[in-house]
Amino acid sequence: MNQGLEDFTPAALLRRAEPCLWLNPQRQALLPAALPVAGGCIGAQDTQAAAARLARFAPLLARLFPELAASNGVIESPLLPAAGLQQALGLAPGQGRLWIKADHRLPVAGSIKARGGIHEVLEFAEGLAVQHGLISAQACPADYLALAEPAARTLFARYTVAVGSTGNLGLGIGVAASALGFRAVVHMSLEAKEWKKERLRRRGVQVVEHAGDYESAVAAGRAQAAADPYSHFVDDERSLSLLLGYSAAALHLRQQLLDAGIVVDAAHPLFVYLPCGVGGAPAGITFGLRHVLGPHVHCFFAEPVQSPCFMLQMMAGQGGNPSVYDWGLSNQTEADGLAVPRASLPAAELMAPLLSGCLTVRDETLLRQLVQVLEATGERIEPSAAAGFSGPGMLTGSDAGQAWLRGQGLLAHLPRATHLVWTTGGLFVPDEEYERFVQRGRALAV
Repeated sequence: MNQGLEDFTPAALLRRAEPCLWLNPQRQALLPAALPVAGGCIGAQDTQAAAARLARFAPLLARLFPELAASNGVIESPLLPAAGLQQALGLAPGQGRLWIKADHRLPVAGSIKARGGIHEVLEFAEGLAVQHGLISAQACPADYLALAEPAARTLFARYTVAVGSTGNLGLGIGVAASALGFRAVVHMSLEAKEWKKERLRRRGVQVVEHAGDYESAVAAGRAQAAADPYSHFVDDERSLSLLLGYSAAALHLRQQLLDAGIVVDAAHPLFVYLPCGVGGAPAGITFGLRHVLGPHVHCFFAEPVQSPCFMLQMMAGQGGNPSVYDWGLSNQTEADGLAVPRASLPAAELMAPLLSGCLTVRDETLLRQLVQVLEATGERIEPSAAAGFSGPGMLTGSDAGQAWLRGQGLLAHLPRATHLVWTTGGLFVPDEEYERFVQRGRALAV
């Protein structure tokens, strides 16, 4: 029996757990100075404030983490050309150039979560330090070295920093909090990798394991922290501090693009593909990019076919908060950091006028592309970090993508476009675990 055209709508493809591309009809080219989110408004000045906080803490971070000595306490990743990957990803000649924003190399936490997670821990520590007179509200970066001294550590040891995580956010929060002297607790869900739990335990972080999924771990951690006045819960579903920490990445990327001679304007569009779990990290980055680089940046979130919570939320709009389980999906994926059943409502609210679209990808494709990245560039990424690599081919090679590009007036500019895939984790994946990913990916490519 022939299938009707309606069987190939994003909704139908989502229910069948098949890859699809959804384009956001609410995206706006011109933005107001501030955007509503979580009952308030944020704007470019909030991204600047987050970047300034990270800069104030840089000398302290360089002291606490030897791996940051060479960068003077700056936690950043390189921008890498990836022309050798273009053909494998389905990006045809004349459709733009491919680059990788290599957050899989980020020091300290080994993933994109080093950005938002560490920022929130630092903001919490800063507030306590000012409140207790350890530093002044006008302190300079050198003054922040006092927060490595016994008086600060005694203060911080009275407090617990907790988080619910599938893995990478827990690593970022746990490592930063314990380094400053806080008690650190990470509530981890069933799909979290065992090596991530062990890495946290070796840092003195308490790992609380939950039989349920990410949503269950977050709910348990949130409830436990609410009962303790000396506990600060980093809420991946609701935190603006996390989101703004991620947004500061846009300022670094702007300089990296300039250094690489990459222009972003009407004739030189920039397409950015970001792996997405609950949505806070890619939403923060998208928020920053749109404010810093303007309307010619088009961001797309990439999710596993069994865990497309953000696409479902964007399709539902305000007033709904669907779960992937409602759509008959399993939320089971090798991309553990993206195994989230329900999206962040504040992140989705913020993305309504900013995001260009969402796409989904099969686990088999993640593993194959992990191998393609290794063979073409030598870079080691984990499966969740591979999600964005389907973006260029899907956008430029699908009927839906072609129609959207035509409608946006972008087809003529594709030869001068830049496609930027943002990777998210992989630095600390154990060799034996990574080798298993590679072997599985190579078997699938046969």
